[in-house]
Amino acid sequence: MKLEVCAATIESALNAQAGEADRIELCRDLYLDGLTPRKKTIKTVLKRLDIPVFILVRPRSGNFVYSEMEFNRMLETIEFVKSAGCHGIVSGVLNLDNSIDIKRTAKLVDSALPLPFTFHRAFDLVNDKQSAAHSLGAIGVKRILTSGGKARAIDGLDSLKSLQEAVGNKLIIMPGGGLRPEQVNQFKESGFKELHSSARPIEDHVIKSIKIHSDRSVIAAFKREMFT
Repeated sequence: MKLEVCAATIESALNAQAGEADRIELCRDLYLDGLTPRKKTIKTVLKRLDIPVFILVRPRSGNFVYSEMEFNRMLETIEFVKSAGCHGIVSGVLNLDNSIDIKRTAKLVDSALPLPFTFHRAFDLVNDKQSAAHSLGAIGVKRILTSGGKARAIDGLDSLKSLQEAVGNKLIIMPGGGLRPEQVNQFKESGFKELHSSARPIEDHVIKSIKIHSDRSVIAAFKREMFT
């Protein structure tokens, strides 16, 4: 199994590497459910890390329906992070009814090429998840980050398993949302190949508004569970 750590600070990114995470998703402001990191942070992290760095492209908090100006900003951000040397893009766009905005998401995917594209947890707002997943696979999305529509991935495990079965090998379904090391085995036994966690020492809902970094020992605990 692979572990992607959601790192919202430089220290979190360094801890992820020290704890032997497989890659990071770099963002900021987790109390807002993650926003595009600042350019200075992106440059610093790419310079200091040897593991792959995926960049979250989300220009503001709130919904995932964007104005033309916001969407153009997202495209510009993708061009910047590609030129900076990142290894993947994490983003996505919805319509007002919370269906996937396929046209705009496809533009993001194309802009990201040749880098892999992850559709982020906006997916959890979608009603027909299996149909949406097939549509995303058809436009070149490589993985979907999702909790199965629940606050915690462990509570959405049945939905996640159904989704993985539906897409087969066409897409990577990457569970994420409040994951803890002691839950890894349930996902491993269910056949998931990748997991996503902020790997902080206390559950996310307890520390939404506090800057607490990803913890090296928690990351190491995830990795131990993955390989035992």
